[in-house]
Amino acid sequence: MRRPFVTSTVGLALALTPAVLFAQATPPAQPPAGQAPAAQAPAEPTKPKLAITSPSGVLLVPVKQDQRAAFEEFAKKLKAGLDKSQDPVLKQQAAGFKIFKSAENFGANALYVIIIDPVVPNAEYDVFQMLQKTMTPEELRAPETAEMWKKFTGAFASGPSLLSLTPIQ
Repeated sequence: MRRPFVTSTVGLALALTPAVLFAQATPPAQPPAGQAPAAQAPAEPTKPKLAITSPSGVLLVPVKQDQRAAFEEFAKKLKAGLDKSQDPVLKQQAAGFKIFKSAENFGANALYVIIIDPVVPNAEYDVFQMLQKTMTPEELRAPETAEMWKKFTGAFASGPSLLSLTPIQ
């Protein structure tokens, strides 16, 4: 009698894992409606909005099924921006930043996985802020940028879920 209870409990725990992760999600950082994010640097160092405090991390990003192309466009723009950036922190982040599409769905949504290994300590891992930092002031002011932000933020079903990972020996 004990074995069916253990089997069903383990099965239930595995089945509820995506729900728990989804419930922990926070909405992605979004610029104000109809506006590109401000391009000004803060006067004093600010605490990252999405920091990873372990040596490695994973972001689980649920994307609306009909918005996969928009997210993949966002991912390409982010990777290209990181690769061309002259900012030393962004360059370090780019070295350990990989984006994958999951073959499995995340409920009704597509699932993308961002693997960050190694993590840059005290760096910002909010993907919208990272993309913003890769853009020039002219790009940020361009009229089409507001539409781009709207399209990209509309692709996210919810904010990413963060998993902070520490290797074991």
